[in-house]
Amino acid sequence: MRAFVIDSFGGPDVFRVAELPRPEPGRGEVLIRVAATSVNPVDYKIRAGAVAAIAPPFPAILHGDVAGTVAAAGEGVSGLAAGDEVYGCVGGVGKVQGVLADFAVADARLLARRPRAIAMAAAAALPLVAITAWEGLDKAGDVDGRRVLVHGGTGGVGHLAVQLAKARGAEVTATCGSAEKARLAGELGADHVVDYREETVVDYVGRLTGGRGFDVVFDTVGGENLQRSLAAARWNGSVVNIQARGRHDLGLAHLRGLSIHVVFMLIPLLHDVGRERHGRILAEVAELVDAGRLRPLVDPGGFTFDRIGEAHAHAESGAATGKVVVRRS
Repeated sequence: MRAFVIDSFGGPDVFRVAELPRPEPGRGEVLIRVAATSVNPVDYKIRAGAVAAIAPPFPAILHGDVAGTVAAAGEGVSGLAAGDEVYGCVGGVGKVQGVLADFAVADARLLARRPRAIAMAAAAALPLVAITAWEGLDKAGDVDGRRVLVHGGTGGVGHLAVQLAKARGAEVTATCGSAEKARLAGELGADHVVDYREETVVDYVGRLTGGRGFDVVFDTVGGENLQRSLAAARWNGSVVNIQARGRHDLGLAHLRGLSIHVVFMLIPLLHDVGRERHGRILAEVAELVDAGRLRPLVDPGGFTFDRIGEAHAHAESGAATGKVVVRRS
C-alpha cells in the first residue's frame, strides 16, 4: 500500500511517499480502507517534534482521525463487518501508527458508523474534536438551563462545544476574534457572541450575567487565557481546559471555589484505557449529526494525501476556516 511517512521531525516538507505492506487486522481490530483524515494541532506538533514523547516510531505514519470503509474484520470483532462505513480517532500517537495511508488497522472499540447526513470527508473532521468537546461538557456536569461560555467558539473543539452545549439545553456564549467568526458562531447556535478584541471579561460578564459569572467556562484556548476563564466563572462554578500545560496562578480559582477540569482525549490511545467510551461517544455524535443538531466546520481547501505538506502548512498558519480535511485521492 501507499503511505505518507516521516523519518525525522521537521517542517511540512518532511513527508515522503513509501510503499509498505498492507497491514492485517489482529484480534479486536478492523482493517479500514481510508477515505479521509483531518489535521489536528497534535498532528503538526508531532511532525515538528514539539511533542516527540508521543510520536509513533519512525518511519512514522501520522494522523488519528479517519473516515473510511471496513475492508476486513479480525477475530473477535462484533458489530462491524466488511463494507461498513466508519469513523474514529484511531492512531498516530504512541505505539499506534496513524492513517495517512491507503489502509489502516484500528481497534474496533474506537470506531462508530459514520454519520450519513454528511460526506465521508466531512465525517473525518469530527472524531478528535467531537470527543474532546463531549468529554469536557461531561466533566462540567449537567448544563441544561445553565450559562456556558466557550472561549474560541469557532475553533476545532470550540465550534462543537457550542453546538453540543446548546443541544444539552445550555444558554451558550461564544468568544470570537472577528465579525465573520461572530456571525458563524451565531449560525452554530450561540445565544450570545463576544468579540474579545472589543470587550473585557468584566464587561461581558456584567452585560450577560449581571456580574455573577458563567456556570461553566469551556476554555479551548489555554495559556494566559486560563486567567480570563477563571475571571469569567461564577462562585463555585466550573472551568474546563484542553490546553492546560504551563504554570498558572490558581489563586482566583481558590477564592471563587472553582472546579477545574482538564481533558486529554488521547489517553485511551496512549494507555489503552476506556477505548469503548470513544466508540460510544462517536455513535451518539453521529445521531446528532444525522438529526441536524450538529455539523462540522470544514475548511474549503480540498487537500489530498499527495498534498499533505500543504495541508499541514495551511492548518498550522491559522488561516483555515474550520477543520482541514485531507482526502486519500
